[in-house]
Amino acid sequence: MRGRALGAAALAAAVLVGATGCTSGGPAAADPTASGDGAPPVASSHPSGTAVLAFAGDVHFEGTSASTTDLGDAFGVLAGADLAVVNLETAVTTGGTRADKQFAFRAPPAAMTALRDAGVDAVSLANNHGMDFGASGLRDTLAAGREAGLPVLGAGDDVDAAFTPLRAEPGGVPVSVIAATDVIDSSVETAWTATATSAGLASAKDSDRLLADVRGEAADGRVVVVVLHWGTERVQCPTQRQQQLAADLAEAGAAVVVGSHAHVLEPTDTVDGAFVAYGLGNFHFYAKPGNTLGTQTGVMTVEVGHDGVVGSEWHPATIRDGRPELLTAEQLEGSSRGPDELAELGERCAAGAVATPSPKAPARGADEADGGDDGSAGDPADEQVPTRTPTGAPSDAVPSADPGASPEPSSTAPTATAGGGSPAPSAAPA
Repeated sequence: MRGRALGAAALAAAVLVGATGCTSGGPAAADPTASGDGAPPVASSHPSGTAVLAFAGDVHFEGTSASTTDLGDAFGVLAGADLAVVNLETAVTTGGTRADKQFAFRAPPAAMTALRDAGVDAVSLANNHGMDFGASGLRDTLAAGREAGLPVLGAGDDVDAAFTPLRAEPGGVPVSVIAATDVIDSSVETAWTATATSAGLASAKDSDRLLADVRGEAADGRVVVVVLHWGTERVQCPTQRQQQLAADLAEAGAAVVVGSHAHVLEPTDTVDGAFVAYGLGNFHFYAKPGNTLGTQTGVMTVEVGHDGVVGSEWHPATIRDGRPELLTAEQLEGSSRGPDELAELGERCAAGAVATPSPKAPARGADEADGGDDGSAGDPADEQVPTRTPTGAPSDAVPSADPGASPEPSSTAPTATAGGGSPAPSAAPA
């Protein structure tokens, strides 16, 4: 693995397709014609023929996660990979019109540079916060990515731009990364979904386009990675929809599928030969003291070769004061955390032995499914109900958050944050 992420000069050389924020260049551009400037491949210390890809979960710059200078040492794992991607769960803008929804996240343009300098090579904006500040906020976010030299995936000026993959050749391996979201609030779904004539996000709700693009990239002999926003918040086991879509993507030729949205860790699995990490939880993201599951995080590295996945490794971390910090050997010893925790979680999900939140009527309408977005541990009145066997959820070996950490915005107390976002007043519709 290389010692750090791509330098600023190399990333700045990547030209974004059609001013959409998506790139075909990025690390070790594989398609100079598509990228527009033919930036030369960036040398990697990894042996030719294999490459290490790294992924992490939700990133925003709100509350205790507002810092753009101290992002936590778990970013070092991303910097050490040949290609690193995270889910950017925020608009990056100083303007825009706030969406009429409970939680809307906004980050300053410096966030893009901070992520690039911390070792991130591309971000996915395909999620239910990517257009929190409207169409102009989306334009600003894409522009901020271009300015920082950080490719933005899963969004663009039209549907073709939104689905444009990042094509790279780390370690000489042709890799294509496609991002899409299966989660968009119904109240904004039409406005946020990219079409042939309007800017927006790449939607996986109608999976035909996503599957067709995966087939096309795979047919070209590329190792296809799909980054998805999917699942149900605070639910650790994959839903039937996630499992079916993962199987469909594997059949279409995806080698790696990585997910986010639940704000808790979800299992890893092998589905028809594809490596699937259903959910990587929060990463650089606020989480209230006591939110044990919400502070469990980490970085997933996946080694790939020309024929697909060679192996994978999970690097456990915890969120302290909004920053992801790697767990030490001493902290891992004797705890339920460890390199095998996601595979073991999959076994427990299969056995029906994982507690999940009990069904509850939404507080303010059908779109109110973003409970995890406030960083809390959930409503104390929510009973945790095991699917079959009454076993507890895994606990952390270290405090879930520093005792002195400030609580994050809640759905009942609209408070402006350093990142510029805030929950809507309780009387407002979601």
